[in-house]
Amino acid sequence: MTTTILLIRHGETDWNAARRLQGHTDIALNDVGLLQADALGRALVQAPLAAVIASDLSRARQTAQAVAGHHGIELRIDSQLRERCYGGFEGLQHAQIAKVYPQHYAAWQARDIDALMPPGERVGESFRQFFTRSTQAIVHWAGQYPGRTIAIVAHGGVLECAHRVARGMALTSARDFEIKNASINRFSFSAQTLTLLDWGDINHLAAAAIDELA
Repeated sequence: MTTTILLIRHGETDWNAARRLQGHTDIALNDVGLLQADALGRALVQAPLAAVIASDLSRARQTAQAVAGHHGIELRIDSQLRERCYGGFEGLQHAQIAKVYPQHYAAWQARDIDALMPPGERVGESFRQFFTRSTQAIVHWAGQYPGRTIAIVAHGGVLECAHRVARGMALTSARDFEIKNASINRFSFSAQTLTLLDWGDINHLAAAAIDELA
């Protein structure tokens, strides 16, 4: 039986706006992100959702609650859906990382999927480790609701991993797609296969829709 997955990136945070890496750092939505989450919840009010699952980080939980609240569904939390842990990179912008950690930054930009970030408040993950963790979490939840529709609210990196699986992209290849805040990305899951149906739907975030909520 086929599970339909609405894979959603959380709304905007101040660190998103400043282009600072967040990783496992727990940053809440900013005012724009809260409006985005509300618009998202309204857009999905008619979706036949059997479950809403979110990363345990605040930005994902806040976004997901806006969806779950419209459906009277208890939000389910899974820490395995967290963003990649970037270790010492977290809180920094790209230019700062390149200056403070030039060798680690070069390996990251070269897409060395086994390279580890320098330690910070937390120990960073390689891309391979993160890819395995996040895709296993998506498959787990899809398997819990065969033949039904679920919403999973996570992070840009998690969405990237799902997109790569569905397209059969090598982990070492450059990313050639955008990942927008509060976007709805539709997948199907059947026979252990993840299929991309639609990517980057942000029609609910049109300026008029946001203005009505302001």
